[in-house]
Amino acid sequence: MQATFDERNWLGWLVKIRVIILTFLFGIELAVARLSENPLPLRPFVSSMLLWFALSLFYILLLSFWEEQRVQAVLQVVTDMAMVSLVVHFTGGWDSSLNFLYPLVIIVACILLPKVWAYLTSALAFILYGCVLELNYYDIIPSFATTHPELKSLEAIMFVNLFAYLAVAYLAGLLAAKLRQVDVQLKDASGALESLQALHENIIQCMSGGLITTDVEGRITLVNMAAKGMLGCGDELIGKSVKSLFLDPLPNLGSERAHGEVRFQPANGFRKTFRVIVSTLSVPDGGAAGCVYTFDDLTEIRRLEREVRIQDRLAAVGRLAAAIAHEIRNPLTSIAGSVSMLSSASEMTEEQRQLLQIVTRESERLNNIITDFLAYSRGKQYRFDKVDLVLLLEDTLTLLEHRLVAENSGIRIERNLKYREAPTLADGDKIKQVFWNFCQNAERAMKNGGTLTVSLESIGEDWQIHFADTGHGMTPQQSEKIFEPFQSGFDGGTGLGLAIVYQIVQAHEGKVWARSKLDEGTTFVLRLRRLGAGVRSSASSSDDKKLLAAGNLDAASKSAVGAGRRAHG
Repeated sequence: MQATFDERNWLGWLVKIRVIILTFLFGIELAVARLSENPLPLRPFVSSMLLWFALSLFYILLLSFWEEQRVQAVLQVVTDMAMVSLVVHFTGGWDSSLNFLYPLVIIVACILLPKVWAYLTSALAFILYGCVLELNYYDIIPSFATTHPELKSLEAIMFVNLFAYLAVAYLAGLLAAKLRQVDVQLKDASGALESLQALHENIIQCMSGGLITTDVEGRITLVNMAAKGMLGCGDELIGKSVKSLFLDPLPNLGSERAHGEVRFQPANGFRKTFRVIVSTLSVPDGGAAGCVYTFDDLTEIRRLEREVRIQDRLAAVGRLAAAIAHEIRNPLTSIAGSVSMLSSASEMTEEQRQLLQIVTRESERLNNIITDFLAYSRGKQYRFDKVDLVLLLEDTLTLLEHRLVAENSGIRIERNLKYREAPTLADGDKIKQVFWNFCQNAERAMKNGGTLTVSLESIGEDWQIHFADTGHGMTPQQSEKIFEPFQSGFDGGTGLGLAIVYQIVQAHEGKVWARSKLDEGTTFVLRLRRLGAGVRSSASSSDDKKLLAAGNLDAASKSAVGAGRRAHG
């Protein structure tokens, strides 16, 4: 217990209290000396007080470089006893009103030193006080007292003070022991509380899921590291309303727990989907103090679910197309041939010719739809080779520019290609088909003119290409289903163009997605692996070479190969 008692802090406290008491007593005694007729010797009194101040300053300096606190405590107690005796002598001996300083020094000794020192200090106080009184009584030293008591009265004063000193030593010793015990217990409790708080803080900060706590008004009070990473924010969230973070309303806390899904839009990044669980933050016997929000990032899971849903729909459409395309195309060919022969008849009226032209035009449109069906359902053949995405983009955009100028469409093309070359392993014709489809969608979205911005950049091990238009944009529901079959947003569209794009990109182990806001345009993003980037297992690479050499790798097989690569890599 004694070893953990902080003697250094108590010594510093003693020095400060001593200076305050000395200043207070010095001022009072000087005021009393001026206002009364008591013959207080000012010069010796002032000299002793100044000496006491000097010793206090010395102890302050001594405490800063001497580590022996126990010796310093004994030295200060003994010095204070001597100085108290000197001051009591100069202020009248048995008439002095400052003899109460002895009990104060005894109390300090009880706090700073072991219990036995309390009784030694009280004995020293009795001896010093008795010596001052005896020396004054027998005129061995000059006395500054105004009265001269009898010897029995003097002995009574001395023994009463002895009893008082011993009583103070005993009581102060008990209180000091309790004080030390409470101090150590408080330190132990503070240490345990800090350890518990650190443990709880580490648990909260090491959680893999995001955690936010709020007060009863919905203002954020705590955000753990996982939540900061998911939201891309830091401590600036403290104090903000939790409802302002998300695009969707948070679950209503009708019971103790509620859950739901909300969307979040980072400052610089893609929109995310979070699953949020809300529970009441309750304080024992204090009711609700706020709410606790725990959330997980479901963005990747929802993306995979959409891909699976798209794949299922694509497979269903493929089976449907394979089953009916040929059955429709044969009679359609007969119809088109018959109409062509009828249109050559000379006896037809102008109205009849217009009707035949309508039949011909609609037959061609139906034939184009069937062609898309067949292109979608047939097993595609890919010829993978080293290609330059920059050259493919320039070819596509140059062709598009000439057509837009000829049609006077009012659409302007801006290039933002940060690299002169962008090598990748791909089927150049199929990638051109992807580029052309993106350009056609942008052209249809900007009927009244606009700007198509095409950019290329390097992201990690991938090339990323953006096709950004300034058209009418799409709703979030439309952009989520844009690559599913029959989701065309244009009049006369089959809704298979982007579905075929999705197939081609999947066959190239790439990624494609759309970012759009209503009336703010649409951006299609294509990501393909850079040539030579990434590490693949030898078995996977060998199997891929065999499949590519065969030249008949269809979309489903290619997707399976891509999944195998990602599993190995």
